[in-house]
Amino acid sequence: MRARFVVLGTALVLGLAACGGGGTESKHHAAAASGDSAASVKISQSSLGPILTDREGRTLYAFARDKNGGSSCSADCIATWPALTSRSTVTAVSGANSTLLGQTRRAEGTTQATYGDWPLYYYAGDMNAGDVDGQGVDGVWFAVGANGKLVKTAQ
Repeated sequence: MRARFVVLGTALVLGLAACGGGGTESKHHAAAASGDSAASVKISQSSLGPILTDREGRTLYAFARDKNGGSSCSADCIATWPALTSRSTVTAVSGANSTLLGQTRRAEGTTQATYGDWPLYYYAGDMNAGDVDGQGVDGVWFAVGANGKLVKTAQ
């Protein structure tokens, strides 16, 4: 059990270093949201106020360094911050605004969901629905609010 935490901790440190630093990143990777082809996003209540989550209530984050709706998280970064991808169009349910929902093509060819022009990511450190442990990491990772803007303080 202890070895598992050491390995997880090492992976998180390496991933955070890749996302927070200005280093060169190599081959692009993306993680599927889930094994099925239909993903959806919704608004869930959290300690930060109403935020965007997937249908299971897992927090979705945005990377403040992403520009113009495109993702700049790749290589080791994507291992810690898996992209919300889906084989079909992601849908908005339970309070999410469908006009803010879109998609962007990642460098390796997958389609990543966007909300309010922010590509959407999970945080590997969030273990359960409702966790917001990725909030504010390195001052560049934030939950996404119902309005499509970054949540930088509790609402």
